[in-house]
Amino acid sequence: MQSRVHYGAGRTAWRLMLLVLVLHAAAAAAEPSLEDLKSKLASASAGDRPHLCVQIAERQLEAADKLYAGADFDKAQLALGEAVAYSEMARDYAIKSRKYQKQTEIAARGMARKLNDLMHSLARQDQAAVQTAIGRLQRVRDDLLSAMFHGHHS
Repeated sequence: MQSRVHYGAGRTAWRLMLLVLVLHAAAAAAEPSLEDLKSKLASASAGDRPHLCVQIAERQLEAADKLYAGADFDKAQLALGEAVAYSEMARDYAIKSRKYQKQTEIAARGMARKLNDLMHSLARQDQAAVQTAIGRLQRVRDDLLSAMFHGHHS
């Protein structure tokens, strides 16, 4: 009788593990494309726009990182420019809606840190665009921090 209970418990654990794997695979497959995120942005509520912009910016930063690693500097700079532009849009939407400000600031900090690491892996002549992007992301952070800590007094 005990072995039967053990067998049933083991079978339940196995089914649960299989379910988790299937759900994980489905979630990964259901991840929206960059184009999906961009089209969603147009119809999103003001409060949802900062989060969507951050997602787009982070995806573009990942693309830029891969393009720099592959020495495709022209495409890398385009992706980098788009990452920063969407970070700036996220800042503007976050400040205007007063939603997702802290999360946007944290994301901008993380992106600036990644860019700083990337910059040190590049030849000096390829660092200027990355340095400019870091400066723009720092401005995004400064604006968000100012809005969070001083905005309510304005």
